[in-house]
Amino acid sequence: MEGSISNSSSNEDFAVGCMLSIKTTLGDEFDGQVITFDRPSNILVLQEGSKPGPRRNIRFLKTNYIKEFSFLGQSEDPLDIKKCYIDLQSLQDREELALRQAEADAERIGVGVTTEAQGIFDALSKTLPVRWDKTSIVVMNEVRVSSPYLPENVIGGTPAANDRVKKVLELERRRLQTRP
Repeated sequence: MEGSISNSSSNEDFAVGCMLSIKTTLGDEFDGQVITFDRPSNILVLQEGSKPGPRRNIRFLKTNYIKEFSFLGQSEDPLDIKKCYIDLQSLQDREELALRQAEADAERIGVGVTTEAQGIFDALSKTLPVRWDKTSIVVMNEVRVSSPYLPENVIGGTPAANDRVKKVLELERRRLQTRP
């Protein structure tokens, strides 16, 4: 059975366990086994490849991105409990890493500061280690930039560090003023 996706595709086209060869509208080509098909959301869940083993790639694919597909055959139930393997440690490690990254990202967002102040912080962070201390930007744990974030509001640190922060601050302010 070969086909291209249309609104008239029946649920039987995507029966659990079917092996399909799929070409997407984005140019991807892959083989996969149907795990499930959700008609309301039009999402097909596939297990890529046919290699047995503990590691498997799962792909969620909106069916309107399927250019064409062909039926390769029927296989056993991909959700057979006796053959499923979940690496809980790997999942916990990925969750912990994602949480740490989210916390780090959240610390980079100033609370109670203007969009301009956040832009200055982001520009400084590209070349220098920075963090927020309430509404002040702390650069290299020694130089502080306070509101309104002008070169004359830069205090502390070595003269070289102070000058570097002032220079980056001046360049960023100039860049912000020339934006359309």
